[in-house]
Amino acid sequence: QVQLVESGGGLVQAGGSLRLSCAASRRDFTINRMGWYRQNPGKERELVATVTSGGSTNYADSVKGRFTISRETAKVYLQMNSLKPEDTAVYYCYARVGWFDYWGQGTQVTVSS
Repeated sequence: QVQLVESGGGLVQAGGSLRLSCAASRRDFTINRMGWYRQNPGKERELVATVTSGGSTNYADSVKGRFTISRETAKVYLQMNSLKPEDTAVYYCYARVGWFDYWGQGTQVTVSS
């Protein structure tokens, strides 16, 4: 079992920056992929960005050029710049270990206009 603990959410004005962090509870395994998803009430959870163990990254078109994902062995970070009100959501950390997907509890990001 893997637990993911997120931190770094909060309230920021449009144009501002936030950095999200996520740490996995265990390091004695290979995390194939880590990343971030986000969700608003009544909507499906959507991809924000992921990064593989080899360093390959994937971003949603809506965040390209503004967000940067990075990782260490069992940690993943999301640097969010030039934030927009439409980036407001609960952000969830994600990890893929073998055949299993794990999720964090979520951290709220609110961008005011």
